[in-house]
Amino acid sequence: MHDSSADSGVRAAAASALALFAVLFVALAATESRLAVASASDDPLAARAGGPDPVLEPRWLYTGIDRACPLRIRGRTPDAVVELVLLDASDAELARAAVPAGSSEIDLGRLLPEVWTLERSAWAQLLDGGRAVGAPVVVQPMRSREVPVAEAAVNPAGIRYTRIAGWHDERVPPPGGQDGLGQGSVERAPEPLVTGIRTWVDHEVVLRTTKGAMRFRMRPDEAPNTAWNFLSLAGGGFYRDVEFHRIKPMSAAGDPFVIQAGDPTADGSGGPGYWLPMERSRLPHDFGVISMARDVDPDSAGSQFFVCLSRAGTARLDGHYVAFGELVEGAETVLAIADSELADFDAGRAVDPPRILEAVLEPAPARQPVVEVPPPTPEDATDRPAVRPRVPR
Repeated sequence: MHDSSADSGVRAAAASALALFAVLFVALAATESRLAVASASDDPLAARAGGPDPVLEPRWLYTGIDRACPLRIRGRTPDAVVELVLLDASDAELARAAVPAGSSEIDLGRLLPEVWTLERSAWAQLLDGGRAVGAPVVVQPMRSREVPVAEAAVNPAGIRYTRIAGWHDERVPPPGGQDGLGQGSVERAPEPLVTGIRTWVDHEVVLRTTKGAMRFRMRPDEAPNTAWNFLSLAGGGFYRDVEFHRIKPMSAAGDPFVIQAGDPTADGSGGPGYWLPMERSRLPHDFGVISMARDVDPDSAGSQFFVCLSRAGTARLDGHYVAFGELVEGAETVLAIADSELADFDAGRAVDPPRILEAVLEPAPARQPVVEVPPPTPEDATDRPAVRPRVPR
């Protein structure tokens, strides 16, 4: 039997819900507007009288090969002379183009077609009158995967582990056999397959801990998917109230080794609920370098990471673990965590384990292109001004 009173109640409830949704939508829009104004007015780069320096924002995260890749330019004044430059990890210039006058949106692939032939991630940086302004945009080529070839090994402490003996393109069977279904028909892949680019505003990660703060810049040129995974977990709140569950101040050889965190269970077995395919990072392990922890399987990393305490203690990890970022602030915090009193030295368990209170994403600093200066000739060496050395951030 049909109940008209029930229908009336449902209609009333629906009307109330719609009204509430409308109020929330208006409130959210107002909040976003205030945040946009605040972010512009609080921008430390806002120096020009006409408004804040332009900021580059990708419209889409993913762009297929040879498709339009729109980037918005926020905060540009009509008379601004703006260029877009493509930089590598050392801030050397790969390409440059003038942004059409008055443009508030550009097509990255059309303005800088070099992005379609990148072999590793680069940074698109806006220049206003030659000065870098706003956070750069990471441009990551989406290439076919290099798959690790693993073999059993034993480390100096006598612990068995899996070392990486080589790499092969995902479309080619590994040495000694077939890897996966449907791969056997492909014998050689001379060029990696590129399907497009992924673009995002570059960010640094600040880990606020009970021992102080640490700031890391990402290295998507070496391990783009690993860097993106860490940014996603950090920005999504995964690392809130997570312990440094393994502190190894010394390796078996007596060299400063690592501090490790990223497991909500704090026993070394936890993760984000998925495995992360290993990438071929060439970033050397050294003091302050952040790298992914894993189990025996090369693809078993997820959320656990370690921070290196010395080159001497971690050089043997090169090529076998994925280094994806570098410490730029907070060396004293790293050392304070490493100096924690240990209840179990072998396990690296601290008496009072330091904790990550929160992870915060902050826009990366603008990247100023490095100007190559030719060496002085004998006749003008005395007249040429000295070149100030580039100081790492």
